[in-house]
Amino acid sequence: MTHIENIQKLFSKDFVENPLLETYEVGKIHISSGKIVVSDSLISPDHSAFSQEFPKGDFPVFVHKERESNCIAYAEIVFDKNIMAHHWVLALCEDQNVKDLKDGEIFGFPVESGMGTFMDKDAQIALNKLEQELFHKKGVDFMGIYEEFFHSYFFDEKGAIDQFAVLKSYDHKKENIIAFETGYGEGFYASYIGYSKDNQPVKLISEFIEIEMD
Repeated sequence: MTHIENIQKLFSKDFVENPLLETYEVGKIHISSGKIVVSDSLISPDHSAFSQEFPKGDFPVFVHKERESNCIAYAEIVFDKNIMAHHWVLALCEDQNVKDLKDGEIFGFPVESGMGTFMDKDAQIALNKLEQELFHKKGVDFMGIYEEFFHSYFFDEKGAIDQFAVLKSYDHKKENIIAFETGYGEGFYASYIGYSKDNQPVKLISEFIEIEMD
């Protein structure tokens, strides 16, 4: 699988060194349950979490933009910057098995809104709760969770557009959401987990534009 081979070459070190990519630190994601959901939360509000349990705590998130297009090619969570990723696997949800895939196929998540999100399962529950609260409060005036919640994080007062943001459904809670543009927009995208030699997850990568390595 060339995707995993390229991911391994790009992300196994503690930094990304490729002239085709430019790296930005987004902020930190709070992982409370250890179950991470990667999805287009606007079309898949109940998307399944990965079956892998991840470390709990606050971890840095990076996006890596393709310089030529200025589009986000990869989004990355780093669980331990001091440990190299020794090997990589396709991230799976419950009831998914790589043996069921045909050559060239992947498990992943569909994007129709042009936006992807990283969040803990607890944050997903909080987001869905917020949507229900806003719907019941506004009734026929409810414009949808993007307009009511996400939109303001991507547009500043001057109208400039940000390609990524850190959001919180409730200010008094730790659970948060990392939202970002996905590559060139709509598509079906896979995620990959980098493991240490002793098989502990040290990185999670979602790929939107494949940057091929020599």
